[in-house]
This record gives sequence, C-alpha cells and structure tokens, in this order.
Amino acid sequence: MTADQVGWGIVGPGRIAAKVVGDFTHVDGARVVGAASRSLHRARAFADEHGLERSYGSYIEVLADDEVDVLYIATPHPQHHAIAVAALRAGKAILVEKTFTATVAGAEDVITTAREHQRFAMEAMWTRFQPAIVAARDLIADGAIGEVRQLQADLGVDRPYDPSDRMFDPTQGGGAMLDLGVYPVSLAQHFLGTPDRVTASGSLTPTGVDTEAGVLLSYADGRVATLAVSLRHHSPGAARIVGTGGWIDIMPRFHHPQSIVLTRKGAEPETITRPQTGGGYSHELIEVTDCIRAGRTESAVMPLDDTLAVQRILNDICEQLGVVHREDDTVAV
Repeated sequence: MTADQVGWGIVGPGRIAAKVVGDFTHVDGARVVGAASRSLHRARAFADEHGLERSYGSYIEVLADDEVDVLYIATPHPQHHAIAVAALRAGKAILVEKTFTATVAGAEDVITTAREHQRFAMEAMWTRFQPAIVAARDLIADGAIGEVRQLQADLGVDRPYDPSDRMFDPTQGGGAMLDLGVYPVSLAQHFLGTPDRVTASGSLTPTGVDTEAGVLLSYADGRVATLAVSLRHHSPGAARIVGTGGWIDIMPRFHHPQSIVLTRKGAEPETITRPQTGGGYSHELIEVTDCIRAGRTESAVMPLDDTLAVQRILNDICEQLGVVHREDDTVAV
C-alpha cells in the first residue's frame, strides 16, 4: 500500500466481478492491480476487458504480489474458505463475496485467521451500504417507527432448472439460500439481531439443492421475521420493517433499493429517495478501502460477528431442508 492508494486484486473474474470492478472509478484511494484465475486465459481476458495491468494464472501468484493489499474474492462459495485463509496468512486483507463461506466451520476458520493475523476481512454484503438502507437505519435509530418488532422480505428469481448450472450444482454451493437467502437473512439479522429460533420449509431440486424456502426467525421477546426465497419464480423483492410507531417499506428490489417509504403512525407516507453511486458496489468498496487506510481490521457496518451469525442461520435453514454444504478442499493456493 502506498501513502495514497490501496492495491486491489480480483480473484474469480466472473459476472459479479465484472460489475464490481466497474465501480472502482468511484473509489478514492483505490487501484485495481490485476485479476487472478486458475485459467491464465480467463484472467488475461478479464484484465484486457477492464484495462487492468496484470493477470495471474494462479491464486498463489496474486498472493505473492506486494502491490496487492486486498483481494476481492468472487469464486463459487465453497472455494471462499481456502482462498481467504491463504490470503490472510499471506498478509492480504479480504473482501469475500456473499455468502461468506459454504459452512459455519469455514466461516469460523476465516474469522479466526483474520483476527490472529490482524488483517481486515469483510463479507461483501453490499445491501448494508446502500444509501437507502443507510437512510432506513438512521430513521430507526432516531425512533421514527418506534421499537422494531417485525420484518418481512422476499426474493425470488425464475431460474429454469439445469443440472449443469452452478446454481443447481451442490459441489459449487448451489441452491436458493446461499445465493438469494443471504439477503433477507442478513437484512433481518441487521435490524432485529440474531434470532433464538429458526424454522424453515421448502423444496429441493433433483440435484439435491434447495430451490425455494419459507423461513420464520423467532425471538424470545416475540419479535419475528418472515422471509421467502425462490429459484422457481420471480417475486417482488420487497421488504418491510415494522415498529411500534410505524413502518418502513424498502422498495423493490430491497437488496439494492433506490428508495424507501416511511409511514409514521397517523401520518401520510413519505418517500425518501437515495440513489446509488455507480452500480451500487462502490459503497462497500469505499468502506473497505477507508478501513484499510485507517488501519481497521473490521467494518462497524458489516462486522465479522454478524457474518458468522448469518452463516449459522443459513446453514441451519439448509440442514432443515435436507441440504448439507461442504467447503472445496481441492482449491490450489
């Protein structure tokens, strides 16, 4: 890291990484050095397309580059654990695409390693950094809707079943929960805290991954979150946070909203619009870059304890549905 720039490396140059890398133009003090893949051809193609200086044909190469301070890890879920641990041990900070890992044990190991090596680590849950979500958080902190008691959220996409697709491949962490369910679960954990009980029902694909689920998060004091996810059909992608003095609607799609609607008890609804910068990924990239420059090892907005709590909820849901995820121990780093 130079005095004024944090060097970034992209690991897993796929569809999401292509969207994320475009938002670095909105991040002061950050420079994307290069992209790494187990395929040098793929890394070079990504680097050429996005104007990056370097391409790496293995993960070990990017770990050895002294100009790379932080890795954005966007490989399939089961590969996150091995790459993240290797990166931390090599002295790199990490931003790991959601879902953080495939298993609770994997998440625990990454977090323990980050803390032992005193390196920055964060889950790339961009929702928490969206300006509209920040506005909702500030309103709730100011008591605009009283005590938060309930949360409702849905997220569904129409993904035709294809056993060769990563989304339906159990070895690649396929299924609705790790790709879609992480959003409503993380939203509920953010505004209600970690639940005392998790109850889930749903269905599986012929390959054995979860294709849809209804989830109830229950709290000892009577608070609840009702969540729904699906790969079988589209859904509005809306969320509502209900308090004793009103409610806040997070407009579709809630995981990257442009606006919220505040309804105070006895008052007319008030629409609050907070546009994203760029594609919406810039906000989490700014957080990571600023934290690293300040010498912090965790984000106050997306702390590692929250990531671990969400991981436990997700794996609990999956196991109730009959799905057991595993980390990929074959990743060469």
